[in-house]
Amino acid sequence: MLAPTHEWQKSSYCGQGDSCVRVAADATGTLHLTESSDPTAAILSTTPDTFAALVRATKQRPAGAETA
Repeated sequence: MLAPTHEWQKSSYCGQGDSCVRVAADATGTLHLTESSDPTAAILSTTPDTFAALVRATKQRPAGAETA
């Protein structure tokens, strides 16, 4: 179950399936990420700068490119 104190937002890239990334920020500015289809409800926490670096890196990788 998702933490009730967070206002979770679904990714705009999520279709109508079960696997959607959800993001929330808390009062300290920490970002929290989870996947809607994760039965363990695992939540990752990160800083805004680190999350921005992740987004930049994923945008630079060509679609379908293999990862190492």
